[in-house]
Amino acid sequence: MKPIPSLLANDPSIAPLLAAIDGQHQAMIDTVIAWSRVNSGSRNMGGLARMEQIILDAFAVLDPEVEIIDLPDGEIVTNAGDVEVMPNGRCLRLFKRPDANRRVLMTGHFDTVFATDHPFQEPVWQDENTINGPGVADMKGGILVMLEALKAFEASPNAGSVGWEVILSPDEETGSLESRNVLTERAKAADIGLTYEPALADGTLAGARKGSGNYSMVVKGKAAHAGREFFEGRNAVVLLSEIIAALAALTNGKPGLTVNPAVVTGGVAPNVVPDTAVCRFNVRLEEPEDAGWFEAQLDKIVADFNTRDGFSVALHGGINRPPKAISPANQKLMDAIAACGAELGLNVSYVATGGCCEGNNLAAAGLPNVDTLGVRGGLIHSANEFVMVDSFTERAKLSALILLAFAAGALDDVLAAKSNTAA
Repeated sequence: MKPIPSLLANDPSIAPLLAAIDGQHQAMIDTVIAWSRVNSGSRNMGGLARMEQIILDAFAVLDPEVEIIDLPDGEIVTNAGDVEVMPNGRCLRLFKRPDANRRVLMTGHFDTVFATDHPFQEPVWQDENTINGPGVADMKGGILVMLEALKAFEASPNAGSVGWEVILSPDEETGSLESRNVLTERAKAADIGLTYEPALADGTLAGARKGSGNYSMVVKGKAAHAGREFFEGRNAVVLLSEIIAALAALTNGKPGLTVNPAVVTGGVAPNVVPDTAVCRFNVRLEEPEDAGWFEAQLDKIVADFNTRDGFSVALHGGINRPPKAISPANQKLMDAIAACGAELGLNVSYVATGGCCEGNNLAAAGLPNVDTLGVRGGLIHSANEFVMVDSFTERAKLSALILLAFAAGALDDVLAAKSNTAA
C-alpha cells in the first residue's frame, strides 16, 4: 500500500487542487445561506422539487450522468389511527465512469426536519465563524463539501481511475424508508462509501452506530358517555397505558437496546370514553440479531392485548436502519481517512454513537463507509442548528484528498479486506 502521508509530498499536482478549494470559501458560505432559505422539509414536495433543481444546476459543472429516481409512496399513521398514503420525493443519482476499477459511493440528503410552518426558516450569523440556520449543517453544507471535493478531484490527472456516484435522497430525515432500497442497490456496486452528515463541532466523526426503528401502536376501543354509559365503553387510552409499560420494560432486554415511547395521542373530550389511542415509539439496538428478538416481543405484546374484550391492537412500522458494526474493511477505511486528515493537519478521531444515518444502510449492504464527512456543526434537528464556516474548505479538502488517495491506490487494502469479508 502506498503510504497516504506521502501523497502531498510526492505528487506536486495535489497542492494546487487543494488551494483551489480554499479559493471557494466565500462562495460556499454564500451558497449555504441561499440553500438554507429554501424550505425542503421532508413533507414539502414543492420545496424538495425546488432544492432538487438547485442541486442539479450546481452539480452540472461536473458534467455527470444523471438519473432521477421516483420513490414510491409510503404510509403514515394519523393521530386517529388511520393509515394514509404519504408521498415521497425523488432521489438524485449523479455518476461518472461507472465502469472504473475503483468505485466510490457518496451519499447525502436534501430534506430537513423543518416543515413550512416551523418558525425556523432564516439563517443568521451568530459570530464571525458560526451560522445558525435550517439545514446549514444537516446537510446542505455537507452537499457543498461533496461538490467542492469532486470539482477538485475532477481537475486531477488521476481522476480517470475512479468512478464516483452521488445519491442524494429526499427522505433521510423520515428514516430513508423508500430511498433505502436505492442505497442498498447502489452500495453493492461500490468499493467504499462516503456520507456527508455533519461531523461534531470539534471534528470528531462517527464510528459504530446503533440501529433504529420507528413504530406506531394503535389501540381501538369503544366510545361512550363517561357519565351515563361508562361501562359500555372500552377506554383505548387506559389499555394503551398498559401497552406502553410493556414496551418500556423491553429496554435492556438485550445489551444496549432501548425503547422510547415518545408521542401519545387519544381521546376527544374528558366526558367521552376514548375509542382510539396511538403511541409512536423508537427502538435503538446494538446487534443485528437483536432485531428478531425485539420484533418477537412486539408480536407477543400485540397478541396478548388483542385478547382483551372489545379492543383491537395493531402495530405499524419496523426497523429501518440496521446497526452499523465496524468490520475490518471499515476500520481500514477509517484509519486511511484519519491518515488523510493528519496530512492536512487535522486530528480525525471516531466515537461510537446511538444515532444512525444512511451509513447504517450502506454497512448493512456490505459497503465499508465513513458517514460524517460533512461540515463541523451541531444542535441539528433544532432551531439552534449551526455550522462552523471555517469547516467548509477544511472538510472539502479532506474529501478531495481521500478521493485522490483512492485513485492512487492508497486505499486498496480496504478493497482487499472487503473482498476477504465477502468471501
